Amino acid sequence: MNPPCGRCTKPVYPTEKINCLDKYWHKGCFSCEVCKMALSMNNYKGFDKRPYCSMHYPKTSFTIVADTPENLRLKQQSMLNSQALYKEEFEKNKGKGFSVVVDTPEMQRLKKTQEQISDIKYHEDFERSKVRSDAPPPENRQESTSQGRNNQADAQVCAMPVAPSGARKRYQALYSYTAAEPDEVSLQEGDLIGDVEFIDEGWLFGSNQRTGQRGMLPANYVRPV
Repeated sequence: MNPPCGRCTKPVYPTEKINCLDKYWHKGCFSCEVCKMALSMNNYKGFDKRPYCSMHYPKTSFTIVADTPENLRLKQQSMLNSQALYKEEFEKNKGKGFSVVVDTPEMQRLKKTQEQISDIKYHEDFERSKVRSDAPPPENRQESTSQGRNNQADAQVCAMPVAPSGARKRYQALYSYTAAEPDEVSLQEGDLIGDVEFIDEGWLFGSNQRTGQRGMLPANYVRPV
């Protein structure tokens, strides 16, 4: 008489019989109790006379497992299964517009190299922008602002003449500028400045037609239009 299957309880015929965990199983029924992954005699793990895959095998924190040859074999088999699953997931995701990247030492080295290349390119672009214009670099803007303040104070003391309102011109911003003081006006490249008055050779007073703000602005950041 054919014995019943340990899972479906139907008779197990000799051609499809697996004898394991003190039971008989159909080949298709010998699968993990949790994920139903098909198992074999080489990759199953038994617990309470039930088969499990290495990923869903019940673990107990208080059990000390001896490093026996059988456990070493199962550990190596589990690693091979994990690698096979990773490759399978990788192949599935290849056509989905993204790839799985492992944070290996080689990938960390490449990432660091890319960051260094980005820094070098930033400095090269910055040097080119300095050659194309006479605008002061960002680190010198504060110094230019302080010097302009001193020039403004000298201009007020000396009572330098101001150009008449009829001679006022429109200017256009060549570079972006962030106001450093409350009485200054911020600029974006391309902004039009109207009602411009000359304060001294380094500073102007005008109105940003885009924002409606009036205030002082550096003369070397704009050009007449």
